Amino acid sequence: MLVDSHCHLDHFQGEEQAAVVARAREAGVGRMVTIGTRLGEQAATVRRIAETYEGVFATVGIHPHNAGEREPPGVDEILRAADHPRVIGIGESGLDYFYDKAPRPAQAESFRRHIAAARVSGLPLVIHARDADADIAAILTEETEQGRFPFLLHCFSSGPELARTAIRLGGYVSFSGILTFPKSEENRAVAAEMPADRILVETDSPYLAPVPLRGKRCEPAFVVHTAAKLAQVRGLGMAALAELTTANFHRLFQRSAAA
Repeated sequence: MLVDSHCHLDHFQGEEQAAVVARAREAGVGRMVTIGTRLGEQAATVRRIAETYEGVFATVGIHPHNAGEREPPGVDEILRAADHPRVIGIGESGLDYFYDKAPRPAQAESFRRHIAAARVSGLPLVIHARDADADIAAILTEETEQGRFPFLLHCFSSGPELARTAIRLGGYVSFSGILTFPKSEENRAVAAEMPADRILVETDSPYLAPVPLRGKRCEPAFVVHTAAKLAQVRGLGMAALAELTTANFHRLFQRSAAA
């Protein structure tokens, strides 16, 4: 069994959504996590999706793109949104300096509020990091000094130093279809370097379809191609890679085992 540790099933509607989940199961993807990007109605939507499909879970939080739309969330507000048996994580939150859709101070404050919620709840924080390696590393280091919290750098596309910092602080790293792109040599080098017990796979669908499906709308079934590339990079067979990443998923997202 494979796990798509990060997808956006709310981008698929109605019968299409059900078909996407069914195709994932047919491909051997037994678990999927649909991700929160806003609180309020979007959080309610991902919780409802997780309730609808066996093997689908959710996270709740505010994406850094949306951090400027409102005041930074209170920790209690995040915790209330996460108080649901199918919610297994907080986020996604973090910093995105590539698109800069929200003021950077607003992104940072929202990120720290999500970290606090992860620390209080024990639920892992799903972190979005793009073109912000130094600030992400600094915040993670500062916040860990105040108390450890579980976290995952999702869709890893940063430099090796951020990955090493995450591992040193107890975090995990997830690889998406980027791993399969011809020019992603550095990404593959990071994937080869990471400790075996800290790696996951994902699609970030409907984005970043892996080779050989570039140009198509990505969906959770496509995680098999990323997993195959990760297995190749790590010198593993597919069955061993699936067993490894699934075990890592359940160790990090502990609520998934009870749901």
